[in-house]
Amino acid sequence: GIPMVAKIVVVGSFNTDLTSYLDRMPRPGETLSGHTFVTGPGGKGSNQAVAAARLAADVTFVGRVGKDVFAQLAFDIWDREGVKRQYVVADPDHATGVAPIFVDKHGENMIVVVLGANLNLQQSDIDAAAAAIARADVLIVQLEINRNMVQYALEVARKSGVTTILNPAPAVHLSPEVLALADYITPNETEQIGRASCRERV
Repeated sequence: GIPMVAKIVVVGSFNTDLTSYLDRMPRPGETLSGHTFVTGPGGKGSNQAVAAARLAADVTFVGRVGKDVFAQLAFDIWDREGVKRQYVVADPDHATGVAPIFVDKHGENMIVVVLGANLNLQQSDIDAAAAAIARADVLIVQLEINRNMVQYALEVARKSGVTTILNPAPAVHLSPEVLALADYITPNETEQIGRASCRERV
């Protein structure tokens, strides 16, 4: 028989990585010349969608980008890699997520993540994809989108009996309700929440 292809829906983030390579980090108020600049597609959600598509899964991405040049980068990589994007919303009011990165000659880096449109994902975006989620084998979410939508996406999948995977990165304090909705949780070994931030959020 024909092998079954895994159907995966990723509800998540797309960010454009804007990487500048320079000898050392600038000090406040200082302008330095870098030697190389690289633009690349990133975002935990998009990266997972692309990785799954490269492993021959049938992947649908649900998320938001802006109406800007960086959104085109997202569409280009998803189209090239075979990630379905009919449920991606182009947000008129928020920029596509970006991550400006400085890397010095020792490989030390500094990153600013501006999640933009990722944080404006709406219930209606997930509802529009509900049929695709119901047909999926697995729903995958991470934490670079609006936190309420992480929970909502997991709930929609659960109602349809779809297996759910939560990649709890970037590390934040999560409610027991959200954790209970995930069949599998895939933390990074190195990601920890500082004790102080845990106390503040309780």
